[in-house]
Amino acid sequence: MKKHPERFAEILKDADKYHIQVLYTRIDRNKKNEPHFSTFKFGINTTDYFYPASTVKLPAVALALEKLNKLGIDKNTPMLTGADRPGQTAVVADSTAENGLPSVAHYARKILLASDNDAFNRLYEFIGQEAFNDSLHAKGYSGVRITHRLNSPLEPEENRYTNPVRFEKDGKVIFEQPGRYASKTYWAPEPILKGKGYLKNGTFIEEPFDFSKKNYFALEEQHKLLKALFFPESVPAKQRFHLKPDDYTFLYQYMSQFPVETSFPVSYTDDYYDGFCKFLLFGATKTRLPRHIRLFNKSGEAYGYLLDNAYIADFEKGIEFMLSAVIYCNEDQIFNDDKYDYATIGLPFMANLGKTIFEYELSRNHSNRPDLGRFEVEYDK
Repeated sequence: MKKHPERFAEILKDADKYHIQVLYTRIDRNKKNEPHFSTFKFGINTTDYFYPASTVKLPAVALALEKLNKLGIDKNTPMLTGADRPGQTAVVADSTAENGLPSVAHYARKILLASDNDAFNRLYEFIGQEAFNDSLHAKGYSGVRITHRLNSPLEPEENRYTNPVRFEKDGKVIFEQPGRYASKTYWAPEPILKGKGYLKNGTFIEEPFDFSKKNYFALEEQHKLLKALFFPESVPAKQRFHLKPDDYTFLYQYMSQFPVETSFPVSYTDDYYDGFCKFLLFGATKTRLPRHIRLFNKSGEAYGYLLDNAYIADFEKGIEFMLSAVIYCNEDQIFNDDKYDYATIGLPFMANLGKTIFEYELSRNHSNRPDLGRFEVEYDK
């Protein structure tokens, strides 16, 4: 970054203000195409809280697929969600699905293509708050707290309750899960105070905002989880997810697919541009993006925090690397005022960071060109 002052001088001048954290993993293949990893860090600080926004949706997809495999249920099986508490909502149909029915596969598709909040909430309810956290902790992802649905009016205590869920096949219930309650609390033990004020129900509160009951997903854990999904054989067995080959292909497809390449939901073709949710390298540009470069990613933005977590591959030039980053873009230090600096600070930084690492990868010597066939998928639905 120091070699490109035209891109980063202003940011680096006050890096602490922007709470920048970056993880870059260089990948070198041997003659057998086996990957060897070298990871470089900038600003990594596990005590410096940032709100993870939609990046929590990727582990939700992985855990939901894993749970289905343990139950012996296909991911396309209709999943019907009930409601047994005030504030909970039921779902028995999905007009955006090809068959008009909700399923884990279609929720995952909507999450990975367009970061759909309701789709995440349905997977959160299927997994359950306690299992969500305990499963990740058991796999070694200790820097994670998943405590609430997204874009939901439910209070922290109500988010400990999750809806009843059932799966049906040919009109018959093949699995039924009652509503659940997380017996343990996963909130931070101490207040996490940020900023100098926030809006609540239209009223300005002149005091720091407390994030202690909000989700948390450390950048190193995000990077580690991404590696587990793309290079499962390269991480300790306990960090892996119990997924089938078809599940990995499914993840690779929808993490990298552009909305215009999608048949269902039909509206995605018209409503979303190529760069939607593609922050690193592309900076959420609205122009048509090249098809030989793919970001297999999960990004997020909320409360002034902008994040992206990606495996990036250029299939023409034989380039691959992993890159994760977060930047805080909230100049006025006020939360919930919808005045964040994503467009002027965050997205230019993300685009420049991805571009800089990509250019470095092009310039450095690669002893063996990688065979990236594993990640080349068909974009048909």
